[in-house]
Amino acid sequence: MNDLIAKAAIDRRIAEIVTPVVEDMGFEVVRVRLMTGKESILQIMVQKTDGTMEVDDCGHVSTALSAVLDVEDPIVDVYNLEVSSPGIDRPLTRLKDFDQWEGFEAKIETDELIDGRRRFKGALAGTEGDEVLITIPEGTIGLKFEWLSDAKLVLTDELIRDVLRGRKDAGQIDEAQFDEIETIIDGEENT
Repeated sequence: MNDLIAKAAIDRRIAEIVTPVVEDMGFEVVRVRLMTGKESILQIMVQKTDGTMEVDDCGHVSTALSAVLDVEDPIVDVYNLEVSSPGIDRPLTRLKDFDQWEGFEAKIETDELIDGRRRFKGALAGTEGDEVLITIPEGTIGLKFEWLSDAKLVLTDELIRDVLRGRKDAGQIDEAQFDEIETIIDGEENT
């Protein structure tokens, strides 16, 4: 099965090391990527089981992972560790993500051509067994999860509103802040 959490062999090895630590802290690993170039960056996206993540949480997880990665030493070269939340236009890396974000717009790419195309953009329609359902202009189609090479939510006003509403309901922002941001979004829609 294709693994969207950790694609490359080194990413999978790192995920094996960090996942137990992250889970013991009460978080979930969303994605692990070692990005190499002029400077190597190890990006580990994590979230609480309710989908939220605060800056302080990232700091605590980073401290714990730094210690474990120093001991295990899976990366030969120098790298910077970046622990972050998945963000609003988050990657969709687990089958359950497609159910959680049902109704929202997403971009999905497959490894192989499916009916002459690899890229699909449309509203998520949940899952059925091991298939991700997405509504595209031609109708709702099912793509086997193992066929996927990449998937992420599309940043839309509806998505922003929903995430902010969740933060308001969780007491992370107050009614006035929510109303102010919603006014800004509404103003952008009218321009």
